[in-house]
Amino acid sequence: MNRPPIRIAPSILSADFARLADEIARVEQGGADLLHIDVMDGHFVPNLTVGPPIVEALRKVTKLPLDVHLMMTNPDAFIAEFAAAGADYLTVHVETCPHLHRTVESIKERGVKAGVSLNPATPISFVEEIVRDTDLVLIMSVNPGFGGQRFIPSSLQKITQARRLIERMKSPAVLEVDGGVKPDNAGPIIQAGADILVSGSAIFSADDYGAVIAALRAAGQSASLPRNPQTMSVHR
Repeated sequence: MNRPPIRIAPSILSADFARLADEIARVEQGGADLLHIDVMDGHFVPNLTVGPPIVEALRKVTKLPLDVHLMMTNPDAFIAEFAAAGADYLTVHVETCPHLHRTVESIKERGVKAGVSLNPATPISFVEEIVRDTDLVLIMSVNPGFGGQRFIPSSLQKITQARRLIERMKSPAVLEVDGGVKPDNAGPIIQAGADILVSGSAIFSADDYGAVIAALRAAGQSASLPRNPQTMSVHR
């Protein structure tokens, strides 16, 4: 199966919110493909971040697709608001959606692409029945809640499992990976099957955002040959 080119999604969780429009302009000029926006409710994950007004404000200052990740206990209650605010993708967690098919259909009915996400301890089998209906599968490679965490090495095997499931089920979904993604471990992550790399602290802590984005994208070029993910190494 032909996979799409690697795309880079800077996570604004690590941006300077005092000058957020400038930060977005810098990653856009640096070659970002989409923006990843983590919405945390302080309940499902131990942090509290942004809501629909921030998404709406970002929609006014960038043409990049807005990849909105709902880390929320009750995402269904906010789908309409985030869709109206300008989200291009809305991703929900399988751990919080007892009626996942209904939730995914609710997102798609609003003209927004629907994603499903799995925490590190949640097995891939949890998305097997829904993967054909999704536009994106997000593998969390850290425990969600805070930026700057280290990539969990066992996530490589899980990424490979997700890639195999997507291809076996002939799903249109792209495979996104979020958590501890840096230029020095992006190659193995891409080899394992990722299409979209979410990176926050690696980009926003650098002096040159564009250089980090370019390095992440270049990792895809050096990851063209398949390898056994169990033999891959990542820097911790």
